[in-house]
Amino acid sequence: MKKRQLLLTAALTLAFAAASAQDHTIKIAVTNGPHAQIAEVAKKVAAEREGLKLQIVEFADYIQPNAALDAGDVQANSYQHLPFLQSQIQARGYKISPVGYTVTAPLGFYSKKFKSLAELPKGARIGIQNDPSNSGRALNLLAKNGLIKLKPTAGISASLADIAENPRGLQIIPVEAAQLPRTLDDLDASAINTNFAVQAGLVPTRDAIAIEESRANPYANLLAVRSADKDQAWVPKLLRAFQSPEVRAFVEGQLKGSLIPAF
Repeated sequence: MKKRQLLLTAALTLAFAAASAQDHTIKIAVTNGPHAQIAEVAKKVAAEREGLKLQIVEFADYIQPNAALDAGDVQANSYQHLPFLQSQIQARGYKISPVGYTVTAPLGFYSKKFKSLAELPKGARIGIQNDPSNSGRALNLLAKNGLIKLKPTAGISASLADIAENPRGLQIIPVEAAQLPRTLDDLDASAINTNFAVQAGLVPTRDAIAIEESRANPYANLLAVRSADKDQAWVPKLLRAFQSPEVRAFVEGQLKGSLIPAF
C-alpha cells in the first residue's frame, strides 16, 4: 500500500512539474517600434513550433531593458547591439550574455533643413546619442562623410574627446537617444537609431541624409539573456523563433528599408 502511495505521489509530482513547465512564460523586453513588431512574429513562432510562451514587455528607452533583465524582471531582451551591451556591462556590472543575432538597424542622420551632410553650414548644431556606443557610431558616420576627423585610436567607441579636426566648427550636442527625433525642429541634423526613426514616421533608406552601410555592420542587434540562464533549455528555442523564416520574411517584406536580417 505504501509503495502504491509513493508511486502515485511521484506520478502527481511529475505531472505537476510538466504542467508548470508548459505554463512557464518567458518575459522578453524590447523597445517599442520595430523590435516589438518582430517580437510579436517570434512569439507566434515560439508558441506554434517550440511550445514556448512569450510575454512581450515594451520599453521606451535603451536603459531599462537591461536593468530589467539583470534584475530578473524579464528573462531575455532583444533591442541592442553588442557594443552597447558591452558598455552597459562595463558601466553597471550586469551579468548578461548575448546568445545570437537578430537584425541590423542602420543608424542615420536626419534633417528637416538640409538634404545632405555636405550642405551643413559652419557652426551647424548636430544632435548625437548620449550613450558611449551609439555616440561613437554617430561620430564615425560624420567622419566617414568628411565632416570631422577622429584620432586614429578612436575606433567604434569614439567620443567627443576623440575629435582631432572639426573644420566646420560643428556644435555636436549629446541627447538621450529616444529624444533625438524631437530635436529635428531645433537642430540642423540629428543621428537617430532606426527604431526611434521608424516610430517618428521616418524611413531610413528614404529619409536619412546619411546612413551606415548594412554590409559588415558591427552593430547587428542581438538576443540576450541573463548569464545564469544561457544554458537553459528554453534559450535555443527562443533564438530559433527569432531567427525563423517567418521573422526573416516579416523583416524583408514589412520592414524593408528599416531593418535587415542579421542571421
